[in-house]
Amino acid sequence: MLRPVLAMIIALFATLSSAQQAGKGLTTVPDRMPAPDFVLTDMDGNKHRLSNYLGQVVIINFWATWCPPCRAEMPSMQRAWEQLEKEGIMMLGIDVGEDEETIFQFSAYYPVAFPLLMDRDSGVINQWPVRGLPTTFVVDPGGRIVYRAIGGREWDDPELLALVRALDQ
Repeated sequence: MLRPVLAMIIALFATLSSAQQAGKGLTTVPDRMPAPDFVLTDMDGNKHRLSNYLGQVVIINFWATWCPPCRAEMPSMQRAWEQLEKEGIMMLGIDVGEDEETIFQFSAYYPVAFPLLMDRDSGVINQWPVRGLPTTFVVDPGGRIVYRAIGGREWDDPELLALVRALDQ
């Protein structure tokens, strides 16, 4: 009984370790699954529908203010946004389960210019293959998930940005 279970565990680790690493911690998502659409409100009360960004590369970051790796990567996300915004690549931060006041207080210490959306009831995160916070997805112009990053990254790293920009070609 133990051997079949051990064999399954070994097979799972082999599958995980052979997942295509695109570099700088971005994992290629097999079969480029369609990104689940959503409508969420930002801090200014504007609604954002993912499907409205078809034709653009979109970086979607699931995060929370209480999450240390989320806080650590926010400055690099802002620096990346400063480069990508003028290139037509969208970045959306989706805060999970918190209210506007909590996010507002957070943004005083970690100012960002890209939209911070609120998934107050966790309805959106439950539709995405998120395995922890932060988890970030890169969606191609056709609305398919191409890359996933679990955990914090330096989003302004030139190699990582080159992978994102290549999707816009």
